[in-house]
Amino acid sequence: MYNPTVARLTYRGLLGRRRALILFVLPALLLVLSAAVRMLTGADDNTATSVLGGFALATMVPLIGVIAGTGAIGPEIDDGSVVYLLAKPVKRPTIILTKLVVAIGVTVAFSAVPTLIAGFLLNGNSQQIAVAYALAATVASVAYSAIFLLLGTVTRHAVVAGLVYALVWESLFGSLIPGARTLSVQQWSLALAEKTAGAGAVTADVSLPLGLTLLTAATVAATWFAARRLRALTLAGEE
Repeated sequence: MYNPTVARLTYRGLLGRRRALILFVLPALLLVLSAAVRMLTGADDNTATSVLGGFALATMVPLIGVIAGTGAIGPEIDDGSVVYLLAKPVKRPTIILTKLVVAIGVTVAFSAVPTLIAGFLLNGNSQQIAVAYALAATVASVAYSAIFLLLGTVTRHAVVAGLVYALVWESLFGSLIPGARTLSVQQWSLALAEKTAGAGAVTADVSLPLGLTLLTAATVAATWFAARRLRALTLAGEE
């Protein structure tokens, strides 16, 4: 269910000069911010939690997920080049799963890894905060990649729709409306961070079993619908 040729083409598209530049900006900003905060305030657990939770997990991870998830297939559908891919003897679910693996890999590399490094810069991983947020960023990367990959197959405005979800729902409503937090990938992944970090260091609005269940359900459902959508595009092209 993994095709190296599709993966290579997807990596090439995602890590092209312009897109790679965008991918590097947010992690670089996080690391510079973390180093500056450490120099100014010293090692502090509350500050580390604020930076990693408020910027890394709440903003950087979903934005990178938007870039990687929608970019894995959206541009090919928009410019029509997906027709050449679909003409190859490759099963449609294999195409989606391969692109999902690539999107997850890129999102984890550009979000979870910088989050871990930033955590060590901020407080030296006191109370396992760096590891906790890195794990949360990793599981969130999986769900975001699947959700935004689905958007890439559904609409030509996938980036805009993804940004609305990431910035309005996750960041704005998720921070202001208690009920919205329970329907947030951010909060689902925070449940893992809460379990990993020291007592009281991280808090989440959902329990770990519920958070992991919802993360899994969102990932599986989005991947399944993306495969169905791609199959529908194929049938339309064959008619």
